[in-house]
Order: sequence, then C-alpha cells, then structure tokens
Amino acid sequence: MMDAKVFIEDMSGLLEENNTINPEFYDKYKINSGLRNKNGTGVVVGLTEVSSVVGYLMEDGIKKPTEGKIYYRGIGMRDIANGCVKDKRRGFEETAYLLLFGELPTAEKLKKFNEVLDEFRELPISFTENMILKIPSKDIMNKLQRSILVLYSHDENPDDTTPQNLLLQSIMLLARFPTIISYGYQAKAHYFDNKSLFIHSPKKGVGTAENILHMIRADNEYTETEASVLDLCLLLHADHGGGNNSAFATHVVSSTGTDTYSAIAAAVGCLKGPKHGGANIKVKEMIDDIKGNCDFNDRDALKNYLVSILKKEANDRSGLIYGMGHAVYTISDARAEILKKEAAKLAFEKDNCETYQLYKNIEELTKEIFKEIKGEEAMICANVDLYSGLVYEMLNIPKELYTPIFAAARVAGWCSHRIEQVMSDKKIIRPAYKYVRDFEDYVPIQRRAENKNAEHKLSSAI
Repeated sequence: MMDAKVFIEDMSGLLEENNTINPEFYDKYKINSGLRNKNGTGVVVGLTEVSSVVGYLMEDGIKKPTEGKIYYRGIGMRDIANGCVKDKRRGFEETAYLLLFGELPTAEKLKKFNEVLDEFRELPISFTENMILKIPSKDIMNKLQRSILVLYSHDENPDDTTPQNLLLQSIMLLARFPTIISYGYQAKAHYFDNKSLFIHSPKKGVGTAENILHMIRADNEYTETEASVLDLCLLLHADHGGGNNSAFATHVVSSTGTDTYSAIAAAVGCLKGPKHGGANIKVKEMIDDIKGNCDFNDRDALKNYLVSILKKEANDRSGLIYGMGHAVYTISDARAEILKKEAAKLAFEKDNCETYQLYKNIEELTKEIFKEIKGEEAMICANVDLYSGLVYEMLNIPKELYTPIFAAARVAGWCSHRIEQVMSDKKIIRPAYKYVRDFEDYVPIQRRAENKNAEHKLSSAI
C-alpha cells in the first residue's frame, strides 16, 4: 500500500514549483497584487454607504498621511463612542442599529431593538447539546463557523433574501454570536483543558458585552468598568469599511445569491486568519515571548529585541512586530488611540502598569526603529490589535476568545454589507485573473516520463 506521508513529502516540491507565480509577472502585466495599488492604496472595487475608513489623503495622485478616522453611516465613530461614554450607556447595540438601518435610533427604537435581540440570544437546547457540547473544537472560530452553517438547518426559510428575512437573520446572528462563542469556549475549556463546564443562559436587559462576561465566567461576576470597556471594544470593532478582507468576502459571497449563513460563515473564515482578525492573538503571543526572553523593563534591551524580531531572529521569525502597521492608516488608528486610553485606566485600577508600559514602549520604540532604518519620513502606527489584546488581557478574557469577540462585534458590519450588496448590486462579483503559463501539447501517458517533470519521481520507498 502506498505510504501517504512519503507520497506527500515527495510531491510537495512539484506542488510548490507549479503553483508559485513569478513575482516579476505582477509588474510585467501591471497586476495589483493583493488588490493594492503601487502607492499602498486599495484598488476600488465597489461602492458602500455602510462605513468609511480614512487613513490618508490623495493630493495630485500622491498619498499624504493623515490622522486615522472611521465613519459609521457618515457619523464619526469617535463621536459615537464619546457620546455613549458621556451618557454612561452601552454603545454597541446603538452602533449595530446604525449600521443595519442607516440612521441613529431614538431611545424608543433602541429599546425595542434590544428587546428583539434578547428574544434571540438563547440557543435551542438541542443545538447547544449536539452542535457545541458534543463536538467541541480547540479553535472557537472554527466552532463559530460550523455553528453558523448548522443554524441554516434551524431556519424555516433560510434562502429567502427579502428585506424582512435578511433583517430577521441578521438580528438572530447578532444576538446569538455571543452565546455561541461563550458556549464554544466553555466546551473547549472542559474537554481539552479539563476545566469545569459552566453553561449560563444569556440574560435579558443587559446587552451584548455584559452577556459575554456573564457567560464566559464561572462566577458570572463582572464590574461596571469591565462591562463598559468591553462594550467600547465591540463598538470600535463593529465595522471597518467594505474593503477589509472579511467584509469584501461578504460582498463576494452575497453577490452569488446564496443564503445569509453561507456568506457570514465565509466572513468568519476570513477573520480567523492571522493577517486579519487573528492578529490580536499574535500580539499576545509576541508579548509572552518578549516577557520570557527579554528584560523588557530595560528600554534599550527591549529595543534590541524588537530589532531582532524585525530581523527574523526572534519570536516567530516572521519579521513582524504584531500590533504595529496597517494597510490604510498612516499616522494613527483611532481605535488604537481610544483603547490605549482605556487600557491605561484599567492598568491603574488593576495595578498592572508594568504591562501597560511594555505595550506603550513597543509602540514608541517600533516607530523609532522604523525611522532609523527607513529615514525620518517613515511612518508606522499602532493598530487596534496592539491595545485590544492588552485590554482583553486585563479583563481576564482568555486569548482563545480574542478573535471570536472581534467576530461578535463585526457581524453587525458583515450583515450590513450583505444587505447592501443584495439590495444594491444584482451582478455576481466576477473579477478576472490573467493566465501567465505557456500553453503545452497534451502528452500521452506512455510518453510522460520524457516530459520536463521527469525528474520529479516518487521515492523508491513508496
């Protein structure tokens, strides 16, 4: 019998050779790799009214740095956050309402919206038992993605794309994401980490942030500060324009006419990636590496270690300082600035100023290093993942939940983008790829040992 492992090892070289595009071809054929223009801006592929991300200005075709800003339905995200904090009320549900319906709610409409969300927070018992508890996953994003697809089977009218049904499905997903990730975490902790299993039913009248803290903690306890800070995190993560990877995927999949569950599951798969939502876990892992291998209280020692990371000599050898840099932002990421202030408050309250200072030093030193390497004009800013990871750490949220919590917030944006795609653009998104391989004649199987790949022979051990 053929040894599969040997076969795979032997053939992997051929696989790599025949699936790697010559990087020079991108310039030769004027193809924008990663849908990025040469100046770093994104290739415009569609229209949206859901949200806008501003990280630079274009003047005479030249990219000019500017302070980062986010607009939800034309309203400044920072203004929304400041308004909710000032009034000492939860802001995520108000933001979700704004993204879905395109306007800010009145107090009465927001109250009704919250009441409808509460109706859907509880999962069917059979779903909890059979989908989550009996089939735990080591990765909660994987569990979330599978659970979304299974919800299709619990929907009496899953393929209906009328506005009424799209809204119903969106509200249901918005309500149930926190429950799914919380139960998914409890199942994972019980089956893989040998911890006690705690399944707390979601509460009514408290909102998304408090329900997450209520369901993931064994004692159900949390402070007002913890709830308000997590709510702010959800508000900041609710959307980020139509061009981010998961939102774009939502548009692409929705353009086919498929169901809501398939489209949102695809978005979750995108967010799971370490180059997208999974970057917040990479930040935590990098911090742990720094703490274990560097005298991080010594600013010079920390700077030298960060240089080693950039040289691919430390941490995961990727050459990346996670939490620093962004595809759009140049001078600043508004989300990171807001969370930095909240992290400072939490650090003081929880007597954890040393860790906060480490994150702050990483931000400052990375900027310093980039100027030394690339010149005084070089710019790099902290992104939301740097300080969201710190906030989650001080909220005692397990790192396995960092990205799932991101998803519980971003589903508001995904559903809004899906509705906009279905309502506005009836064409399937179908871009083109340029074929760059030479054409060849078909070779009969009897003569194939003579072709150019003859050197790729299976190992004699097979």
